[in-house]
Amino acid sequence: MNDWRLGWQALRVYLAHYRHAPLQAGAILLGIVLAVTLLIGVKATNDNAINSYQHAGEALARQASLLISAPGRDGKVDEAVYFALKRQGFKALPVVSGEVADAQGRQWQINGSDLVAVLHSFSQPAATFDGELPLGRLLGGEPLLLLSHSQFLRMGFTEGSDASFTLGGQSLQLLALPDSANLGHRLYLDISLAQPLLKLSGRLSYIALFGDANRLKQQLADNPLLDGLQLTEQDQGKALTELTRSFHLNLNAMGMLAFLVGLFIAYNGVRYSLMKRQRLLLQLLQQGLSRRALMLSLLLELLLLVALGSLAGFMLALQLSHWLQPMVALTLEELYGATLLPGHWQWQWLAQGAGLTLIAALLACVPLYRQLCQRSIAQSRQRFSQQQHHRRVHRRLFALGCLLLLLTLLLYPFSREHSQSLALMGLLTLAMPLLLPQILQTALGLLTPLAPAGLPRYAIAEARELTAPLALAMMALLLALCANIAMNTLVGSFDKTLRSWLDSRLHADLYLRPGNGNMPALQHYLDSAAPALPRYFQWQTGYYLQAHEQTLAINLLSRDADSIAQTTVFKAPTARLAKQQAITRVQQGDGLLLSEPLALKLGLQTGDEIRLCADDSCRHGLKRQVAGVYFDYGNPKGEALIGQPLWQHLALPSQPYSLALGGITGGQEAIERLARQIMQDLALNPAQIYSQQKIRTQALQMFNKTFSITLVLNSLTLLVAAVGLFSAVLMLTQSRQAPLAVLRCLGIPRTRIWLMLLGQLLLAVLLTCLLALPLGAVLGHLLIHKVTLQAFGWTIIQQWDWWAYLRVVALSLGCCLLAVVLPLYWQSRRALVSSLQQEVL
Repeated sequence: MNDWRLGWQALRVYLAHYRHAPLQAGAILLGIVLAVTLLIGVKATNDNAINSYQHAGEALARQASLLISAPGRDGKVDEAVYFALKRQGFKALPVVSGEVADAQGRQWQINGSDLVAVLHSFSQPAATFDGELPLGRLLGGEPLLLLSHSQFLRMGFTEGSDASFTLGGQSLQLLALPDSANLGHRLYLDISLAQPLLKLSGRLSYIALFGDANRLKQQLADNPLLDGLQLTEQDQGKALTELTRSFHLNLNAMGMLAFLVGLFIAYNGVRYSLMKRQRLLLQLLQQGLSRRALMLSLLLELLLLVALGSLAGFMLALQLSHWLQPMVALTLEELYGATLLPGHWQWQWLAQGAGLTLIAALLACVPLYRQLCQRSIAQSRQRFSQQQHHRRVHRRLFALGCLLLLLTLLLYPFSREHSQSLALMGLLTLAMPLLLPQILQTALGLLTPLAPAGLPRYAIAEARELTAPLALAMMALLLALCANIAMNTLVGSFDKTLRSWLDSRLHADLYLRPGNGNMPALQHYLDSAAPALPRYFQWQTGYYLQAHEQTLAINLLSRDADSIAQTTVFKAPTARLAKQQAITRVQQGDGLLLSEPLALKLGLQTGDEIRLCADDSCRHGLKRQVAGVYFDYGNPKGEALIGQPLWQHLALPSQPYSLALGGITGGQEAIERLARQIMQDLALNPAQIYSQQKIRTQALQMFNKTFSITLVLNSLTLLVAAVGLFSAVLMLTQSRQAPLAVLRCLGIPRTRIWLMLLGQLLLAVLLTCLLALPLGAVLGHLLIHKVTLQAFGWTIIQQWDWWAYLRVVALSLGCCLLAVVLPLYWQSRRALVSSLQQEVL
């Protein structure tokens, strides 16, 4: 108990000390706050997204248990089925969905349902919101357009305003609902308005059924209403969770990296604080404070700082999540069709962030505390022994880093899943900063005799001695630089790979998707309007594929023979003869082609046998061999491509899903002119006609959004490292006031001292950047050829963007310049005598 009381008294002494030296406590708090902010901000974003998958259902209603839909991607359900089900007592909702153009030609995703049925049948909907829907206006047939409050603001409207919006030539009154209504970025209409706008009179996209799924299946068994229709059970978000798992895992990895950088800053602050308080701690020991009480006081101080820093970081993390979630929502909605609900914060996040920070802080700081507490009370300064100790530690860290690099190299061939590859990246990420201090020591030692005698050689020799106090800031900077280089490599490589793939994939000039039942009219029209233009057809439907005792729902495609030959970019086989043989087998119906993501997910290769099935039971599947694997960067679900003979053998829909036109002369103007003419003559909307250029632009925009949030987190990590560098240089400059004042007393002009200090730090940062280039390239290789390939199923050709690397180096040097100039400016305003009285580092 005596030690506890003495430790508490010592803690009060520390708090009094920090009142006179707030920079020391501020440096520790800064690292903790930044680490917790980025870690919890990313975790909150991910948790809210995954929670949305589990609770999101039909807009304004509960989550549906079963969905009734027609086979084929564009298949529609006769609304008579819905009315018949209602008469039989089923709790159901009719749903239509699609895209409609506004007055400016922009496409908007709209959904329609029976709003009166929603309010009448679901007295306690899952999505709760303040106020009630205007039932009287709905029954009166007023053209109301429902949307989320966030979407209302994104469209440029102001709070409380009565706004109208034109869709498909019809003016609609906007009604903004809270984000909890599960509307996302969609626009919601009563079905009586949505059907004419989508040209779906008498037809539905699907019917949502509510209740116990097993009981509903029993009631619907052998029901003639479902002849020709398919019944799909909802999975409470499991499919979306699995589909987006790699996306969220990558975000968590970036958050952990930023957390690690923040901890480097905090640890650097702890070291600086202990260094500045050595005399104070020695005096406490000399006055009778036991070593156990001293250790206890330091641990209490660390606990207090972690608690304060975690609480501040938690508050900032909620704001960061508020900024990140719209970006994640947009990406997931466009890529995976997932609608994210508004986020809700949880106290567990604070406990997790504070707990992880405390554990990491204790592991890092306890050895330092023990070393300090075991010192002899007769020793006040041990500069030489400290330098020797730092050099021994640097050599040990270098050996450990080399061991981790060797372990990474040995485990590289055995990483089969992206989670294992992320673990490899974790080992490499830990190894990289451990190598830096010894490399800086060695490099500066080799440069010292090469420098001119006098102040330049002294500057480099002193920079070598400054490696220890600057090491942690440089290690954090190295981590941020490597992550930045790796992500820039990934994004640049992906952009070039995708452009190259689109050049091969988009062989036609104009792509038309007229909708189910409208293809004969389109072909008849083209027979008279453009008979000479080559036509290419694609068929598509939902189907099942079984391999290695695993059954997956896939998109099954078929194309005409020319399209298969011209647009298929093979991953395997690679030989020209093998490619031709694979295409021939597919065209004859003897084999099929698999997209790369699907082949990787099922572990399939050319020559493996699979089964194509009409349902998930796969009792009567048709066996075929995989003739080849082709690159695909478009469909996260996975797809298989078969020839027309096999398509007809499976008795799949004979009407093509889409049609493409090639050979249009006259350039882009002629293509757009023909598109406008087809839209006008056949009453199609812009969402059903795409030019090659339009598809290319939309594809690049959509897939670049996949990496947008990781780039944001990457930039935040670099910013955190820059802040850490600034704080480290500020603390170091304050500690060096006495030796710098001695140099001024020796007659060295202040300008030369400034240049010397700037040159020392620029040299250390430049060496760090040079080391970051090869290490970042290795990290990028793992990210491209392991993580991205295994997570998304995308083979990306690694490209080197030297200009991007130079920009990162220039940014780091700029941060270094700012980090030196401000502390030097503040120090220059101090009196020379005052600086001479300061401690020597």
